[in-house]
Amino acid sequence: AKYIKNYFVDFDALNTKRANEYPKATEHIPDMINLISDLVTKEIAYVTKNGVYFSVLNFSEYGKLSKKNIEELESGSRIEVDESKNNPLDFALWKFSNSAPFWDSPWGSGRPGWHIECSAMSIRYLGENFDIHGGGRDLIFPHHENEIAQSESFTGKPFAKIWMHAGMITINGEKMSKSLGNVKIVRHVLENWGPNVIRLFCLSGHYSKPIDYTEELLKENLVKWRQLETCYYELRLASGTGNLDDISSSVLDSKQKFDVAIENDFNTPLALTEFFNMVKNINGLAAEEKITKDVGNMVMPILEYMLDVLGLSVIKATDNEIISIFELIKKREECRKNKRFEEADSIRDEISDMGIYLIDHKEKTLWMKKEEIKADSTNL
Repeated sequence: AKYIKNYFVDFDALNTKRANEYPKATEHIPDMINLISDLVTKEIAYVTKNGVYFSVLNFSEYGKLSKKNIEELESGSRIEVDESKNNPLDFALWKFSNSAPFWDSPWGSGRPGWHIECSAMSIRYLGENFDIHGGGRDLIFPHHENEIAQSESFTGKPFAKIWMHAGMITINGEKMSKSLGNVKIVRHVLENWGPNVIRLFCLSGHYSKPIDYTEELLKENLVKWRQLETCYYELRLASGTGNLDDISSSVLDSKQKFDVAIENDFNTPLALTEFFNMVKNINGLAAEEKITKDVGNMVMPILEYMLDVLGLSVIKATDNEIISIFELIKKREECRKNKRFEEADSIRDEISDMGIYLIDHKEKTLWMKKEEIKADSTNL
């Protein structure tokens, strides 16, 4: 319960959408027993003095996910020593035990093996054959290989159509581990960098490849995020008409390339390149004071669509805030015009205290709400 609670706190903060179901293994013991019973009846699984085991030799396609044959797996993998097993590769479906937690079963009291939980719950909620199975690359063997063997032996159907394995986050090229003392806790990183910078960092590498955690990479993504916030508010607060010819075709081209990248096995590095090329072009036009309300109305839905796909979230101002902030800016400009500079500075401080940052153009002053990021003002 402790870790489940922490998971939701951290991943909600990271703007990760929740799944439809969060099944618990302890709530699906009958489903596991039913699956194991079927495998025993088919003589694909067998009972020993220690538990119930799956016979890998009775599944002809064993090793198809990891692309290894049984001989290679027997010689090269960590295998639990149990003399009661028919084959060293045979894996536990049910282990006998009278130590809590344990449950009753047709073969004796005990608890389920590691792999059977996932098959039982996947089939229960997604059906006997579903589209995508995810997980870390470190789970390909033995966990996912064993899931396939027991599930397909039970249903007689292909288990998952597509397997998507994520690379690990490393530090200095090494996997995070408590023994090395190089673990970065999600909450600590969130407190310093905020959700958007972390998401940009993770998306900057392809999901299937490892990505090395460095403060420098996070700083680079913080700079990009500030550019994005500026872009958003330049579009949101724009006024005037025209100038669509300067931007419309390039923005539509960026969206098309963005979609192609995402649809090509989630090529997020390329998608981000297209996304920030678009942001750069918009900010360039803003510097030339060519962003009008017409441009904002055309570009904003595309920008927000990309943000939604990437799971990024700009801090937005309400309509009432926009009105009151522009009133303060107008008052400040009058003070500056009349050389009441101390009063103008006081108004600027008042605006700043609201979490607002001014963007001074030649002919006008715009503003933006910036996400407060501790690392922005701390030498980490």
